[in-house]
Amino acid sequence: MPPNIGKTPLPELLNVAGLLSRITGSSALKAGLPPGTAVHVGERKAQEVRITIVNYDREGCRTHTAARPEECAALRGKPGITWINVDGLHQVELIEKVGVCFNLHPLTIEDICNTTQRPKLDLFDDHLFLVVRTQRYQPATRTLEPDQISLVLGPNFLLTFQEQSGELFAGVRQRLAGGKGRIRTMGPDYLAYALLDAVVDNYFTVLEQLGEEIENVEDEVIANPEQTTIHRIHLLKRELILLRKSVWPLREILGSLMRQDEQELIGEATNIYLRDLYDHTIQVIDTLETYRDVVAGLLDIYLSSLSNRMNEIMKVLTIFAAIFIPLTFIAGVYGMNFNPESSPWNMPELHWYWGYPLALGLMAAMVVAMLIYFKRKRWL
Repeated sequence: MPPNIGKTPLPELLNVAGLLSRITGSSALKAGLPPGTAVHVGERKAQEVRITIVNYDREGCRTHTAARPEECAALRGKPGITWINVDGLHQVELIEKVGVCFNLHPLTIEDICNTTQRPKLDLFDDHLFLVVRTQRYQPATRTLEPDQISLVLGPNFLLTFQEQSGELFAGVRQRLAGGKGRIRTMGPDYLAYALLDAVVDNYFTVLEQLGEEIENVEDEVIANPEQTTIHRIHLLKRELILLRKSVWPLREILGSLMRQDEQELIGEATNIYLRDLYDHTIQVIDTLETYRDVVAGLLDIYLSSLSNRMNEIMKVLTIFAAIFIPLTFIAGVYGMNFNPESSPWNMPELHWYWGYPLALGLMAAMVVAMLIYFKRKRWL
């Protein structure tokens, strides 16, 4: 076992080990089932499914919670624009009933319930279906928690399906309730843009949090790299990979939406805002790629720091060895056990009164001389 592995927090090691399953996903539950079979794939993140209905127009905004999914069917022909938000995807039967109310394709229902779905865009005759992913940074575990958001855009309605409720769309709800901006004067396509804009803005927040973590790791790598540092670096690399898998497909989705000239669900006025959102997505991707390069460089800095530390240790040990080699020689010469009177070679220094202190003084002088030499050579 490595020397400092016991100091590594257990939750951090578990997060590193379990990231591959979060990145690749798993659809083993759907193996052998016919296409269009709705099966909830992923974790259950909400205690219960909640359906929130928002109906608005130029005059006002009305919000209430639906007790049954069948209440959504009566809203298709209702004046104004209707936004139906579903929090929680584990009750497949309820999701299917909402889909029946708006004539959603079975494959669409299947993709909504599959929380490991890659972000995508599907075009139908009377609606658009989008799947995007958002991320939440958890400072306690230094990991990202992904959430899947599905959007169904129709002529006068917008359906959104989330894994759990959160504050991601709180700003959009406040604008609808307060009548701020142009959101209540435009169609459901602008509402879809506003929600996608909230997703992209959240990416900026996550990148800022990851940037602070990268700076902390960088300081630790340079000042005092430890065994836990390498785990933090690998954790950052995998979280950035997870974030990249969410952002890059969003760029493709926005590009496809802007190229759909024959699609009447996206108006020209909203298309202008989509172009601006596309530019923001490019900024997120550029920042993300920069962070990936920085984290890749952190691994090289970590290895260089360890190498420098080892070189410093070896330099000190080498200096000690170089100092004691001549001292050992002198001590070895004066430590030979034989009778100088019976030897053909005479060692008169063995009978000197000052021989012992002279030997110690010679050793001390050699140590001082070698230290001065090492200092002038800048080896110390």
